[in-house]
Amino acid sequence: MSERRSSESGFPIQGVYTAADLPEDLDSRLGAPGEFPYTRGVYPTMYTSRPWTMRQYAGFGTATESNARYHQLLRAGTMGLSVAFDLPTQMGYDSDDPIAHGEVGKVGVAIDSIEDMRMLFDGIPLDKVSTSMTINAPGSVLLLLYQLVAEENGVAGGVLNGTIQNDILKEYIARGTYIFPPKPSLRLVADTFAYCRKEVPKWNTISISGYHMAEAGATPAQEIAFTLANGVEYVRAALAAGLAVDDFAPRLSFFFVARTTLLEEVAKFRAARRIWARLMRDEVGAKDPKSMMLRFHTQTAGVQLTAQQPEVNLVRVAIQGLGAVLGGTQSLHTNSFDEAIALPTEKAARLALRTQQVLAYETDLTATVDPFAGSYVVEAMTAEVEAAATELMERVADHGSAVDAIEAGFQKREIEQSAYRIAQEIDSGERVVVGLNRFTIDAEEPYEPLRVDPAIEAAQAERLAKLRAERDNDAVDRALAELRAAAEGSANVLYPMKEALRARATVGEVCGTLRAVWGTYRPSDRF
Repeated sequence: MSERRSSESGFPIQGVYTAADLPEDLDSRLGAPGEFPYTRGVYPTMYTSRPWTMRQYAGFGTATESNARYHQLLRAGTMGLSVAFDLPTQMGYDSDDPIAHGEVGKVGVAIDSIEDMRMLFDGIPLDKVSTSMTINAPGSVLLLLYQLVAEENGVAGGVLNGTIQNDILKEYIARGTYIFPPKPSLRLVADTFAYCRKEVPKWNTISISGYHMAEAGATPAQEIAFTLANGVEYVRAALAAGLAVDDFAPRLSFFFVARTTLLEEVAKFRAARRIWARLMRDEVGAKDPKSMMLRFHTQTAGVQLTAQQPEVNLVRVAIQGLGAVLGGTQSLHTNSFDEAIALPTEKAARLALRTQQVLAYETDLTATVDPFAGSYVVEAMTAEVEAAATELMERVADHGSAVDAIEAGFQKREIEQSAYRIAQEIDSGERVVVGLNRFTIDAEEPYEPLRVDPAIEAAQAERLAKLRAERDNDAVDRALAELRAAAEGSANVLYPMKEALRARATVGEVCGTLRAVWGTYRPSDRF
């Protein structure tokens, strides 16, 4: 049994909760499911009419290898695809760029051009699946490649359904795969909002992410506070670009972690919905109820997986997934038990999906909406998390904006302090990690991880050389020149960007054109 008696967010956990611990205004804080402030869920029926979207995150090596994994997942019953990209793609570099050496295909799939995107989704019905792409700085580039491939297969933009992460602000806080300075990055986000409203109206244009901050050490309160503060910044950027809030806010979505601390995680999700609904209605002036709904994807906590006794991760993931479902997630990715060691094997990925299917079809979780509503402990914790997150958001606002706070290093510093505290607790044994600092074994069983073939880098370079030799390079140069002109002015850059990609410009060439205009951000820069 753990000796800790305080929550991850820092408030004390009582041994017993009673009605005296409930907020006096509980009824107004709760509302009904599907009604403001959406504490009990964004839809009236939630999972009683259909389960959450089971979306498994996958991508490694070549587009062909990843395509095979996607077909396996679809046959296993997954309802949505979630694409992991390799580091060069995330940073807007082609696979043959010297800076990409050693990283091609390692943490995700390498996508250099429309040809790779064609292979990635070969044989997959893009009019029927929902696709999420974990891509940020070049998010608009990958979305346009996806749209172009869909059009080649007769699927119009109005039919496409999915999400690009496109959350650049959290990159400056916790992850680091940024390209451009914040101001042009925010412009690119706003241009994407405007483009998708007209051309890909069902697409979720951003997934404002707390997951990576949590993985870096953020507490639940910090996770939702800094995520929602970033959300406010994106709303402001879109408003400043002339968009009306109810024209783009319904397509905003969020991305959170689910930890093993189940009760506080449920409280966190409920508090996040409530805070966002009030922000959008009372401070931004949204009128459309969909603009006030915080819809979110959840991924179980990769940082809590252990390489020691990896089978124990199956239990952790099941508990984390349970917390996400009880918290009212709209879609869920359950991590594979072997991800602390290497990329997941096919069997491990299938077991992760089966975990969700057991929750959905063998339990009674889908029989009723928000089963914890009215719980003494969960309602008290929801109020505690809400108060702590609101106070942190006020501290962000005291800097002027989320961007100003990022420049001052506020969010990063707060998260690093939390991460250090957690590390100390694990090292001292105060925080128990089964198999790591308690209940250990003398020798681990052998495990054969999935390995990425290093020859992938050379193969991608050969494909790029062939592409550049066969395409109409004059057409590419003209298209890139038009993209550069749009970036130098105020026109929406996605339209010339799409034409450049259609002409078979590469991801690196498109991002390099924007780098030449907007520059590259470095942490020491000021803006």
